[in-house]
Amino acid sequence: MKQFDVVTLFPEMFEALTGWGVSGRGREIGAYQLVAWSPRDFAANAYRTIDDRPYGGGPGMVMMAEPLDKAVEAARARQRSTGVKKPRVLHLTPQGRVLSQAVVMELTHETGLVMIAGRYEGVDERLVNRVVDDEISIGDYVISGGELAAMVVIDAVVRQLPGALGDAESASQDSFVSGLLDHPHYTRPEVYEGAAVPAVLLSGDHARIARWRLKQALGRTWQRRPDLLANRNLSAAESTLLEEFKKEGS
Repeated sequence: MKQFDVVTLFPEMFEALTGWGVSGRGREIGAYQLVAWSPRDFAANAYRTIDDRPYGGGPGMVMMAEPLDKAVEAARARQRSTGVKKPRVLHLTPQGRVLSQAVVMELTHETGLVMIAGRYEGVDERLVNRVVDDEISIGDYVISGGELAAMVVIDAVVRQLPGALGDAESASQDSFVSGLLDHPHYTRPEVYEGAAVPAVLLSGDHARIARWRLKQALGRTWQRRPDLLANRNLSAAESTLLEEFKKEGS
C-alpha cells in the first residue's frame, strides 16, 4: 500500500481528495493511505505557535523549523511502522522542479511520500536543508499554500496505482504519458448542433482509428505545446502524420 503523509495547517482540506473521484476510489480499495499532521500539535508553547517574523525584516511570517521538523519525524516514524524503509520528504514550493508526467512516474515508484505544505512567506530554510529530499512545484504561479499542490501530486500518483482507475488502460492513454497532448474525444450523439463525429471513428477499423488519434495528438501538441515536440525525436511515421495534419489544416 502506498503511504502518503502531509504536514499541513489545514488537515481538513484533504477530505476533498480522499472522499471523491479516482483518489476516493483508490483509498476505498486500499491502494494508498493518507495521514495529515498539523505542526500546531508539535508547537513548543501553549499558544501552539508555528510562525514568526522573518530575520532581516520584510512582510509576512515564516513557518518555524521545530514544529515542522517534529511533524515530519512523526510522519516518517508512522511510515516506517508500515514497512516503508525510507520515506521521501517533499517540499511543495514554487522554487522546486516543475511537476511533469515523468516526475509523477518517478514518485509512483516511491513506497512512501511525506509532503510539507508550506504557508505564509515560506518555511525556515534550515528545516528544508535538514529534512527535505526533493522540492516540487506545480507551475510558475503563486497560490496561498502547499495544500493544493500536495493534492495535485497525490492525485497524479494515485491514478497510476493498480485498481484506482475503473479501466486499467486509462492511465496509459492520458495526456503527457506518451509525451504528447491527448487526441480529441467524442461520444453520442453522432451529430450535435450540426457538427458530426469524424467518420473514421465510426468505421470500426481499429488501425485507422489508432493512426487518426496519433495524428491528432501530434497536431494538437504542435499547435498548443510546441515545446513538447522540441524535446521529442519524432519517428519517420510520426513526422509523416504531423505533415499530413499541417497540410489538412491549411
